[in-house]
Amino acid sequence: MDKQTIRDIDLHGKRVLVRVDFNVPLENGQITDDTRIRAAVPTLKAILEQKPRAIALMSHLGRPKGGPDPKYSLAPVAPALAALLGTDVQFAGETVGETAEKALAALPEGGVLLLENTRFYPGEEKNDADLASRMAKLGDVFVNDAFGSAHRAHSSTVGVTQHLPSVAGLLMEKEINYLSTALENPEHPFIAILGGAKVSDKIEVIESLLGKVDKLLIGGGMANTFFKAQGHNLGSSLVENDAVETARALLAKGADKLALPVDVVIGDKFDNSAHTNTIRVEEGVPDGWGIYDIGPYTVEVFRTHLNGARTVVWNGPMGVFELDKFAAGTRAVAKILAKLTQQGATTIIGGGDSAAAVEEAGLADQVTHISTGGGASLEMLEGKTLPGVAALKDK
Repeated sequence: MDKQTIRDIDLHGKRVLVRVDFNVPLENGQITDDTRIRAAVPTLKAILEQKPRAIALMSHLGRPKGGPDPKYSLAPVAPALAALLGTDVQFAGETVGETAEKALAALPEGGVLLLENTRFYPGEEKNDADLASRMAKLGDVFVNDAFGSAHRAHSSTVGVTQHLPSVAGLLMEKEINYLSTALENPEHPFIAILGGAKVSDKIEVIESLLGKVDKLLIGGGMANTFFKAQGHNLGSSLVENDAVETARALLAKGADKLALPVDVVIGDKFDNSAHTNTIRVEEGVPDGWGIYDIGPYTVEVFRTHLNGARTVVWNGPMGVFELDKFAAGTRAVAKILAKLTQQGATTIIGGGDSAAAVEEAGLADQVTHISTGGGASLEMLEGKTLPGVAALKDK
C-alpha cells in the first residue's frame, strides 16, 4: 500500500482521532456479532503502545434518519470494546461539541473515548466541511481504520483529512494489501466467484474481472438474469428484466471465462417450509416455482474449475443462504475454499453476505482473508479508487 500508516507517524503524547467501523448488528441493545469491533483491536493496541495522550473513536451505526435515534446509539459498543482491549472505554453522547471535547480532555493519559454515531449529524453523509472541522478539534492526528466506509466521501472519512495529518490503521492496510495484490498481481490460476441477488450491482465488477481472471463463476439470484438472456423459463424466479441485454452482452464477451450453474434448487415458496426440487436449468422452472440455490451438480462443476486455483476472490452467496433449506450451495463453496486455503491458495472473501456465510459455516479461520467491507471491496474489485484511502498521506 502506498499510503502512510500508524507505523510512519509519531503518536507519542498526541490526541489520536480514529475512524473505526463499529457498524455492528444490535438486537434489544445487545451486540449479536462483534467481528468488526475485534477487527479494530490490533490497530488500537498498536496506537496505545506509542503512548498517545488519548484516543477518540468515531463510527457510524445503521441508517438513522438525519438525527439522534437511541436505537442506533453506539453506547453498547463501549463495554464490548473495553473487554476486548483490556482497558476502560468512556462514552460521549456526542460526536462533536463541548460534551465530546470535555470528555476527551478529562481522560487519563492513554485513555480511550468512544464518540456517538457520526450519522446523528445530517452533514456527515454530505461531507459537510463545518462538521469535519469540528471533528478535527478532537485530534492532533487522524487515523482511518474503517475500510468498510472507505468507499464513502463523508465528513468522518474524507472531510477530516483536510485538517489533520491522516494515515491508515493496520486493518485498512491489511484490507488494501490483500485486495490490491489479488487484483494487480494475483498468482494464477485466479478465479472469482460472484453471487448475490442483482447482476446490476456487479456489472462493473464482472467487466473489470473478465480481463484478469482465468474463470468467473456466477451463482445466486444474479445468475437468473443470465438464464433469461439464454432464453430459459424461470417461473417466479427473481429476474432483473432491464439487465437482460447487459447479461447477454457479458455472456458474449466472456464466453470462455464465465461459468453459470447447470442445475438449481427450486422451491414453491420463499420459505423454509417450501417444497423443493432440483432441476437442470434447461428444463425450465415450472410456473409458481422459483430458483433459490445452485444444485449439487453445479457444486461439482465449480469444484472442478476451482481445483488447483492459487488465488480466489468470492463476493456474494450462491443462494438464499439465510434460509437453511437453500444454504447448501453457499456452504459447499465455503468448504471448497477452506480446502484450497489448506493447499496454499490465497482465498479472499469480499465482505457482506459471503463473509456472513463463511462465519455461519464455521470456516472463518480457514480462509486467508475476510474483508470487513462489502461495498468497499466491491468498488475495489471494480477497479475504483476509494475516496477514504485516496485522502490519506502518501508514503
